[in-house]
Amino acid sequence: MIRATKVMGQHRWTEAAADTVVLDFDDRHRRRMAMMGTRGLEFLLDLENAIALRGGDALVLEDGRLIEVVAAPEPLIEIRGTDPLHLVRVAWHLGNRHLPTQIMPKGLRIRRDHVIEAMVKGLGARIIEIEAPFDPEGGAYAGHAHAPQAEHGHTGHDHSSHDHASHDHDHHHHHGDHHHHDEHCDHDHHHHDHSHAHDHK
Repeated sequence: MIRATKVMGQHRWTEAAADTVVLDFDDRHRRRMAMMGTRGLEFLLDLENAIALRGGDALVLEDGRLIEVVAAPEPLIEIRGTDPLHLVRVAWHLGNRHLPTQIMPKGLRIRRDHVIEAMVKGLGARIIEIEAPFDPEGGAYAGHAHAPQAEHGHTGHDHSSHDHASHDHDHHHHHGDHHHHDEHCDHDHHHHDHSHAHDHK
C-alpha cells in the first residue's frame, strides 16, 4: 500500500489533488492510519510524528501525488454570549478544562457534551446545536495531540533539573560559608559532608 509521509499546509499547494479524504477531528490527529479517499484511492498515513491536520491541508504520497484533507461535519454546539466580555469569560472556563475550542466571529464552537453545555448555560450563555467541520485553535488541544513530542522534549524534566541545579548552587554557597566558618573543626566538617551526601541521595 502506498504511503503518505508528508503534509503540505493550507494554501501551500496549487496542483490538483489525486483524491480527497474526509476526516473528523479525531482522525485528523493520527500518526499512522489506513485511509481511503472519496474516489477509492487507498493509502497508509505514515507520518514521523502526529500532526494536527486542518481542512485544506494536503497529504503527500510517496509518488508525489496529493490527497486533499477535508474536515468532516460533526455534531457541535455554538456558544453565544451576551457581549464580547461575557464570551471571553465563557472561553476562560472552557480553556480551564482544556477543551478543544474553535473561535468564531460571533461565538465559540465545541463538541457536544451535556456536562459542558449545562455549565455554559449556567454562565448565562446561549447554545445553538449545529453540524459543522470542527477546526479548533491550536493551543491546549495541540499539546495533547503532540504529546509524544512533548514527552520527547522532557519539558517537565528540564524544569525539574533547573530547580535542582538552583538548589545545588544555593546549597554549595551556604556550605562554603560553613566550611570557612568551621574550618578549624575537621571532624565536624567531614561529618557534615557525609550527612549531606546521604541526604542528597
